[in-house]
Amino acid sequence: MTERGKGRLEGRIALVSGASRGIGAAVAKRYALEGAHVVLVARTVGGLEEVDDAIRAQGGAATLVPLDLAEATKIDELGARLFERFGKLDILVGSAGTLGVLTPLTHMDPPVWDRVMAVNLTANWRLLRSMDPLLRRSDAGRAIFVTSGVTRGVFPFWGAYAVSKAALETLVRTYAAEVGEFGVRANIVDPGVVRTDMRAQAFPGEDPMTLPPPEAITEAFVALAEPSCRRNGQLVHA
Repeated sequence: MTERGKGRLEGRIALVSGASRGIGAAVAKRYALEGAHVVLVARTVGGLEEVDDAIRAQGGAATLVPLDLAEATKIDELGARLFERFGKLDILVGSAGTLGVLTPLTHMDPPVWDRVMAVNLTANWRLLRSMDPLLRRSDAGRAIFVTSGVTRGVFPFWGAYAVSKAALETLVRTYAAEVGEFGVRANIVDPGVVRTDMRAQAFPGEDPMTLPPPEAITEAFVALAEPSCRRNGQLVHA
């Protein structure tokens, strides 16, 4: 994009979960730069405000929604609120995620397992369930979810996270097959190795400055969000 107001997502309404930091924040700022009004969803109010400030500084607009995605009924309420305000949703990005604990499967505490599944899998199903009617009201509804390379192999000690992401991929592909005839498209992005807090948690000895920043992988999210995108049920490597 070379001129503000002439972006590839001009006039679109986009909801981004996990928008207070990392990939979610980078995607939200890029969407706003491309002309979308971005609904920022995350638990951390301070982080949301920082992203909102950055979006306003570049001439964009956002709506802040402090929300813990593990509180499932709040997701249902969010769909109703967005319908009242916008009447539709053009783009849904599920980028919120939690690593849990890297440990043998049989050593994991049930509350940790439950939290990983609640945030990485069930919350995204609830988002789809709540936002589906709004995506169908768009002329080109687009749903995009973030996965991980751990689904393409067997990684000991990554059990809960890997299981949740593998299930998420199946969830998205199933939804894509169900809604394709209505003009809605749903796809999955594997961002690869990116400089995020989760990456630092998983690899504490790694120098984060040797890794690409989240801003480097936002193009894949823009391409999948465009009305002209015809991909559906596909895995895209950023």
